[in-house]
Amino acid sequence: MCSREGTKEKILQETERIEMDVDAIQKAIRRMAHEIIEHHPDLEALVLAGIPTRGVEVACRLADHIEKIEKKRPFLATLDISMHRDDLATRGKVTAPVPTKLPVDLDGRPLVLVDDVFFTGRSCRAALDALASFGRPSQIQLAVLVDRGHRELPIRADYVGKNLPTTRAEKIRVRFENLDGVPDSVKVVTP
Repeated sequence: MCSREGTKEKILQETERIEMDVDAIQKAIRRMAHEIIEHHPDLEALVLAGIPTRGVEVACRLADHIEKIEKKRPFLATLDISMHRDDLATRGKVTAPVPTKLPVDLDGRPLVLVDDVFFTGRSCRAALDALASFGRPSQIQLAVLVDRGHRELPIRADYVGKNLPTTRAEKIRVRFENLDGVPDSVKVVTP
């Protein structure tokens, strides 16, 4: 008979700290939109390609701000990267594929990949692989809401909402009200 004396269940508790609230996220996206406008004089040729799920939301918000400022809206695309990842075997939770939606031919057009959190660079590498199947943009840049560091590949973002140094054990949790039912926020979660 096994004795359970002396054994205690470990209850893992996480602590969260808010790094960006609704206003901070809006300001970061507005600033990134201005930077994109500065670097892309022909906004009607530009494609903003969001990486599901929250990268699509960031791309949509960037497009909204660009249209508000310039009265011109870039094309919005959704780029599924799930089958191009090199870490499928090591990822704990595999997300369901989201169909890629490209409103225009990518050949010869400038494209900005958009994601919510930039970490190891592997999502960006997978996005570049996925893009190769759909054409050859004239230029590919990267826009991220949060850059948390810890790059494993030689990739850098061109547009960053906020640099947020973290430890590898910490997680970044991005929430948008229209997707998650809670106010927009970026939190650092420490186990």
